[in-house]
This record gives sequence, C-alpha cells and structure tokens, in this order.
Amino acid sequence: MQRFDVCNGDADGLCAVVQWRLHDPSPATLVTGLKRDIALLDRVQASAGDEVLVCDVAMQRNAQALRRLLELGARVRYFDHHAQGEVPQHPLLEAHLDLGAEVCSSVLMDRYLQGEHRAWAAVGAYGDNLAPVADRLCDDLKLGAEQRAWLLAGLAGSTADWNFVAQSVRFAQQDSSPDAGRHIAPRRLDAHASVLLLPDAAWSRRVIGVVANELANANPQRAHAVLKPRDVHGWVVSVRAPLAAPQGADALCQRFGGAGRAAAAGIDHLPAADVDRFIEEFAAASWG
Repeated sequence: MQRFDVCNGDADGLCAVVQWRLHDPSPATLVTGLKRDIALLDRVQASAGDEVLVCDVAMQRNAQALRRLLELGARVRYFDHHAQGEVPQHPLLEAHLDLGAEVCSSVLMDRYLQGEHRAWAAVGAYGDNLAPVADRLCDDLKLGAEQRAWLLAGLAGSTADWNFVAQSVRFAQQDSSPDAGRHIAPRRLDAHASVLLLPDAAWSRRVIGVVANELANANPQRAHAVLKPRDVHGWVVSVRAPLAAPQGADALCQRFGGAGRAAAAGIDHLPAADVDRFIEEFAAASWG
C-alpha cells in the first residue's frame, strides 16, 4: 500500500499534513506546489488500497481527479475550507469540509485529532491570517508571548524546541521577507480598495500571500488585491476582502477563473489582457 500527502504549499496546508504525520508517522509521498498551484490530485498515481490525505486543496478544482482516485479504489481523507462544489458520495471518501470564516484546514485537522498537535494548528491559523483563532489555540496551550511570536514568524521543528524555532525563522526570513513590497506604489488606491503589482522577482513569488495579509491587517476597512507576474502572458492574483466585511472574494475571483474563500481567494492565471477589467471590477465590488 502506498500513502500520498497532498497539500497546498502554504503554512495552512503544510501544518495540517504535519499534524497528521505526527499522529500517524507512516512514510508517505508528499505532493504539493507553490501558493495557488492547487490542481494537485492529477499528480497522484494511486491504486486500489492506497491512502490519499488531502489538505487545503479546493475540491471544486480537483473534482474530476478525486472521482478518478475513488473509482480506482483509493481511500481519500479530505480536509479543506475552500469552495467544494458537489461532494462525491462514496464509501472511500472521508470529507471534513467547512467554509466558515474562522476555519482553516489546520483547524479542521486539529478538531479531528482533538488537539493532539495543537501548536501546529496555531501555526497554520496564523499563516492563514486567522490571528484571533490562532490566539485561542495558543491560550489553550498556555503559550507565552515569546512562544507565540515564534509561531507567528514561521514554520519550524515539530518538537516545539524554541531554540530550533529561532534558527529556522532567521533562515527563512533571509530571503522571504515581504518588506520590499512596502516600497512599491499601488496601481490603485482609494478608501475602498488597493491594488499592488509586484515585480517578477524571487522574493515576490514567495510572499504574495504574506503581503496581501499584511495589507489586510493594516487596513481592515479596505479590500486588497496583490498581483505578481506568472509569465509574459498573465498574472497570479491574491485577493483579500476587507477584514471588516470578509465576504465576496471567492465570487469575484470565480468570475476570472479563480477560487478560494469568502474572505480570501485568488486567481492562478489572469491573462494580461484582463488585468484592467479585473481591477475595475475589484474596485467596484461590494463586500460583506
């Protein structure tokens, strides 16, 4: 029997998988990708009797591949909080889905495991910009301010060795800081919306979601869109609805072939010819 761990390549998806593998330390093949690289189940070559764990990957975007795996006889456990579409009714599918505004995949895994590795759920929640949820998880763990600061800063060792955490965070921050994004003039900025176009650079490919979250936290009354070049023909887009009215990001992105949640969504490939139309519709969107 083979095992496959499939997850979005951000803190939430990775931390959900980490919780499961600490619970069940069986060898597994990891299938993941960069942020917004979410059509991942196509890459899984499973057979009858194999086990597939899926975390933080939109079922709606992977529906056909999911049905293929189930028909082949693979058992699939699915933890996700994105748009799901029609959920297959199949005896080999165990689905844990919740589209609530205060839920992420790491929280769903934490619920399933009854808090067995809650520190990792907190890291995932912080990474998904759910700071109040993560704070409550830290309260349950009775973590102090210094320990919470390390959880906020980034992924680290599963043993809660805080010295190792510090070393890991310093290494990660050397080349993944969103600071450079703060010096870029917005393409559009008003009381209701901001649009930021990042350059085609190594740092921008890693921090687009972090930049979007920082903007949302700093300006909770405003919606935010952050774009970075995907190739010469288009852009990747990360959208945050206003924190004061966290609804509508998914509906907007779906009009351009994207997906996500009501509060945070994105577009994997926005054609260059559609950028101006996207910005106009984003600026005119109603939130809440």
